[in-house]
Amino acid sequence: MSARGLVDGELVAEDLDVLDAEFEAVCARLGPLFYRPESRAHAREYLRGLLAPLEKKNGWTIAEHVGAPEPKRLQRFLNLTPWDADRLRDDLVGYAMEHFADERAVLIADPTGFAKKGRKSAGVQRQYSGTLGRIDNCQIGTFLAYATPGGHRLLLGRELYLPEHTWAADRERCREAGVPDTVPFRTRPQQVQFMIERALAAKVPFAWFAADEEFGQNPALRTFLEERTISYVMAVPKNTEVTAASGGAGKIEALTAGLPERTYTRRACGIGTKGFRSYDWAVIDTPDPDHRYIVRCPLGGGELAYFHCFAPRRDPLGEVIRAIGSRWPVEECFEAAKQEAGLDQYQVRKYDAWYRHVTMSMLALSLLAVMRQTLQKGHLDLWTTFRDRTDGSSGTG
Repeated sequence: MSARGLVDGELVAEDLDVLDAEFEAVCARLGPLFYRPESRAHAREYLRGLLAPLEKKNGWTIAEHVGAPEPKRLQRFLNLTPWDADRLRDDLVGYAMEHFADERAVLIADPTGFAKKGRKSAGVQRQYSGTLGRIDNCQIGTFLAYATPGGHRLLLGRELYLPEHTWAADRERCREAGVPDTVPFRTRPQQVQFMIERALAAKVPFAWFAADEEFGQNPALRTFLEERTISYVMAVPKNTEVTAASGGAGKIEALTAGLPERTYTRRACGIGTKGFRSYDWAVIDTPDPDHRYIVRCPLGGGELAYFHCFAPRRDPLGEVIRAIGSRWPVEECFEAAKQEAGLDQYQVRKYDAWYRHVTMSMLALSLLAVMRQTLQKGHLDLWTTFRDRTDGSSGTG
């Protein structure tokens, strides 16, 4: 890459050559997933469409962007063409780790909602979505994110949640939506466990696992992590029963009320839109030195937050707080995936098609991260410039 870098805030031609080369390299990696050259071309078109600065990224808009007269071939690519989205997932994990593997990274589990109309889309029903902030007709995807100390945020795993009674137990409805009979009901913590198992099998390096209360109060998930000596910090509710090393026992909210002010220490746990996120922190030790409970108090008062920490390495408080702070960027990751890579802008109903679109979106997000890192230009609008250089109908894209 040219040392000229930016000229008057714009990418120079040599930099754009780097972006083109990276896009071509990723497309080449996709080749073995497809039997026919037409399918490889459609994958290339779809990926380019997800990278493009389109207001909506669906079959019609992507087809128009790449110069196709109608979206049928891209719809067929998602719904009918034989290819394995799990192989693509494994490829994107390998690609991401080639560029962002970090022993201090944090794996983060979090669900996100996708608002949908009707009742035909796999897994859709009226259910609570934290993303939407209400009960609504939606699908819920459970995701495994990867956050590095250098500020990179990626999605490495995804599972579509199938509600137990309205979906998993209704095999006829599942078959209509393309859900294989071999897919059982799994809770979201169970889905996370399977995603972590795949990350371990792929030798993804990380130091911590972090998650919210839904996962922090799940005994089976905690046992799974502890048996594999995976350090974790997970939020827990205020009525969590705790036995303190000092001999006290009861709900963590009550135990916290008795802590003297001198037990709190002020630390920042990351940087937000308004600067450093600083809080007062306290530790409740337990009879087992591998387990601690962390209390977070907003400056000036406010609602406390509680975290169960399993740290067999006996990490210092500052490292635990870093891991806690790493959980928030998953929301930024979802926002980027939805706004920049079309994560939630699909128009498919079938089970396999959901996984195909979402995995392609995750790959697009990783590709954007690699482009940013390669050029070392922060949050420059790389994909807009990339699109402007070669439109979807050209020979290079």
